[in-house]
Amino acid sequence: MALNDYAANRTSLLVIDPYNDLLSEGGRLWPKTKPVAETVNLLTHLRALVEAARRAGIVVFYVPHRQWREGNYDGWRHPGPWQTWTDREALFGADMWGGDWHPELVPLPGDVVIQQHWGQNGFANTDLDFQLKQRSIEKIIVVGMLANTCVEGTARCGAERGYHVTLVRDATAAFSSEAMHAAHEINGPTFAHAILTTDAVTIALLKP
Repeated sequence: MALNDYAANRTSLLVIDPYNDLLSEGGRLWPKTKPVAETVNLLTHLRALVEAARRAGIVVFYVPHRQWREGNYDGWRHPGPWQTWTDREALFGADMWGGDWHPELVPLPGDVVIQQHWGQNGFANTDLDFQLKQRSIEKIIVVGMLANTCVEGTARCGAERGYHVTLVRDATAAFSSEAMHAAHEINGPTFAHAILTTDAVTIALLKP
C-alpha cells in the first residue's frame, strides 16, 4: 500500500483512553489537559476521525487504560510512577463517572473494545495485536490520550510489531505544549510512518 492509502480492509483507527477523567469538564485530569486540548480542538477532531472511519468502513478500536479498582496494585514490587499516581488519585475508576467513556466517544456496535492496558502500551498484556491480526490490519492510526504516554507507547510498539503507524498531531493532547512537541517533533519521527493532521487523514480515509 502507498503511504497515504488507508484501505478499509487493512486499516484501523485506535482511540486511546477516551475517558471522562481526561476529556470532560469535571474530570480529574481535565484541568491538566484542557489548555492543549482546546488549543488543538481535540474533541472536534476525535469525533471527526471516528465518524470518518465508520463512514469509510474502517474498524474503530477502543484501547482503554486500566480502570482503577481498590487493590489493583496490591503486592506489586515495582509499580510505575503513573500507576502509583493512578492508584493514589483513583483515576478512571470502575463504576465511576471518571472511568466512563466521554459521551461523544462511546463505542458503537461494530467497534472493538480491547482489554485494558496496565501501563502506557496498549499492546502489552492485552488482545490488541491478536484482534488486529485477525482482521488482517496492516495500518494503524493512533489518536487519543495522552500524546507522550499511552499514544506514543502504543504507536511505538505497533511500529516495532510491523504495523504502519500514523500519528495525528491535532487528535491528541498532553499536559503541556512541550510534551506535544516531544511527541510529534522529537520522538514521533523516530518510529511513525506518517504524522498528519485530522483534515489530511479524513481526506485520505474518505477519498473515492
